[in-house]
Amino acid sequence: MKHNHKWLLGITCASAVLFYTCKVTQKYVTQYPVQRDASGRILVDMHPDPTPKSPEEEMKHIYMPAGYHLQLVASEPMVSQPVAIAWDGDARMYVAELNTYMLDVNGTGEHNADCKIKLLEDTNGDGVMDKMTVFADHLMLPRTLQPLDHGRLLVSQTWTNSVFCFQDTNGDGVADKNWLAYENHGTNTNNLEHQKSGLLWNLDNRMYLTYDPVRYTLKGDKVVPDTLVDGSDGQWGLANDDYGRIFYSSAGGEVPALFYEQNLHYGKFDVNDKFDQKEFQPVWPIVTTPDVQGGLNRLRLKDSTLNHFTASNGQSIFRGDKLPTDMRGDLFICEPVGRLIRRAKVTNNDAKITLKNAYDQSEFLASTDLNFRPVNTITGPDGCMYIVDMYHGIIQESEWTKADSYLRPKIQQKGLQTNIGRGRIYRLVNDNYKPDFKRPHMLEETSAQLVQHLNSMNGWWRDNAQKLLVIRNDKSVVPALKTLAAGGGQLAKLHALWTLNGMDEMDAETFGKALKDPDAEIRKTAVWIGEDFMKKDSHAIDMLDALKADPSADVRLQLLLSMRFVNSDKSKAIIASLLKNYPNDALLTLSQTTFENKAKARAEQIARQKMLNAVGGKLVAQGSVIFKQLCFTCHGADAKGIASGSGPALAPALAGNPDVNGQNPERLVRILLNGLSGPIRGTTYSDVMPALGANTDEYIASVISYIRSDFGNKGSVVLPEDVKKIREATATRTNSYTMEELNAIRPTGRRN
Repeated sequence: MKHNHKWLLGITCASAVLFYTCKVTQKYVTQYPVQRDASGRILVDMHPDPTPKSPEEEMKHIYMPAGYHLQLVASEPMVSQPVAIAWDGDARMYVAELNTYMLDVNGTGEHNADCKIKLLEDTNGDGVMDKMTVFADHLMLPRTLQPLDHGRLLVSQTWTNSVFCFQDTNGDGVADKNWLAYENHGTNTNNLEHQKSGLLWNLDNRMYLTYDPVRYTLKGDKVVPDTLVDGSDGQWGLANDDYGRIFYSSAGGEVPALFYEQNLHYGKFDVNDKFDQKEFQPVWPIVTTPDVQGGLNRLRLKDSTLNHFTASNGQSIFRGDKLPTDMRGDLFICEPVGRLIRRAKVTNNDAKITLKNAYDQSEFLASTDLNFRPVNTITGPDGCMYIVDMYHGIIQESEWTKADSYLRPKIQQKGLQTNIGRGRIYRLVNDNYKPDFKRPHMLEETSAQLVQHLNSMNGWWRDNAQKLLVIRNDKSVVPALKTLAAGGGQLAKLHALWTLNGMDEMDAETFGKALKDPDAEIRKTAVWIGEDFMKKDSHAIDMLDALKADPSADVRLQLLLSMRFVNSDKSKAIIASLLKNYPNDALLTLSQTTFENKAKARAEQIARQKMLNAVGGKLVAQGSVIFKQLCFTCHGADAKGIASGSGPALAPALAGNPDVNGQNPERLVRILLNGLSGPIRGTTYSDVMPALGANTDEYIASVISYIRSDFGNKGSVVLPEDVKKIREATATRTNSYTMEELNAIRPTGRRN
């Protein structure tokens, strides 16, 4: 009797758990020789081979400073188009895959719920993932991952405002239970590149996102939102440092880092000189950049390389202990269009945070492989930094690859549209440090054991120990936490204080000691915690009042911020005292002035809405939300435009714009329905206006109504029926408009 082995192969392939035996040697891959100039900089590869390469071959094209190397942790077929990773307390890696992202130049099938979250494990401790389980399937472009405990994972998907929780209840690595941890049925129809990311569990036990105007707190199986007064910001990626400072990045706005001077909970606040525009904004690829949105004005003419950040994302602060100590606290920013990763030195000068490129006109990491697409960086359990390489041909969404775009022919000439379904996850290592692949078992450890991890030099261990302690809320460790908060090292104190606060176990004695700590970072943290403690103890504000003459500018700024929403005579007096006694503290004054001006503008906008009829007021209110989530990225929060380095602004100003204020808004409707490209009133801008016609008539009407009634504009509202009429009249239109076309169009007419 013959044995038929085909049926056995079929069963094996259908199994939910796949084992990969193709282990990758940990010997470092030798880079290909490159030509260098007299200063040692790598000369640009003007004729790169666009053919997709194996992971081992790809690593030969990636260049870093001497002593640094990459190790392959996972690649296709184990992972496919990965964009984000996160580890649970046992160091099992969750991987979010955008399996439907840009499978061709048209973005065909992008809205299909065919994406996955995978669970990877290293079963033999060699640092390479060898076991893969499909944790969750049939998802809509999952973008955020936040592991909790007992197989629970918080996930955000694209085009929804809800937060989902998936759980593996039987330990097989497959989620067999899921529910809405936060239910929000409001639709999110922003372009794929303008959807939320992050879900970052910060030092203050709140979870932060980009775009969504909320932050979350975990309560059992639910996440509870807290509305941010100015909304959120950023785009793809979110980072925090050891002290809870959050770093955003805006690819659409072409700003590599922003809004890190203060927590967005207190309102949006940025400074113009957060970095030297001429020094920090330019990027230095080592390969020609054919596929950059916006065309030649984004390229250096001498070598056709990307000349400034256009796709900054996936940033992180390195907080590990297995790379050189001078990397700790540095900010790493991915630039997938330029095929590089920037390393920035972060400096705190009297509470003002500034950034500087760690290298002179070069980058920490750069590749000559056109398919190298770094989209995320993160500190791992082993103390090293991990890099998520989507290794994808097309990195721009379909709104920017239309038939009449600059990008489409460039993509097709290089054949980039054919590279799909791949992806790599790398570990960054150094000759002088040995990674620790000893697998943690935090999920099985006692709470007392978790407290000990708050002393770790690796931020990943401290963060996860704090998170698990807060989730468990095991009161037996409160005495140990108070002891650590009083006598531990700086970082251990910070985490112990926030763990106590997250467990609602802060007391007056511990709080008072922290306010008097000789370390300014501890005092600052105590002031921050005071926002919660004031709700428990009426004397807390008197204790905080004693710090209004603190010698640290960081502490004084935090005190100002923490008083901002207390709204009592005492809090107002503290703010007034700070502003009066420190008139030369420009950051303090500017933060408060910015907040007050925005509060005034919001009040004026609400008053204008009340003067409108019910329909108009509703449209303007809806449009305000959309603008602050999407349009501000290119037009600016004040609608005055955003400068792009030394070149033209990203998009025209809307404030005082005659096309916005015009009596007949049909031109605006057409632009939002189909997009706009080319010069506008003699100026060629850095970006095109993408079409928003996939949204409803009410969506389009709301956006236009809002921009016509705010920012000093005096136009009337636009109703959904106005949009509907123009949509029907232009139903056959597929290309974006030019101003020349719009000027030649005879209005179709509108309601009186």
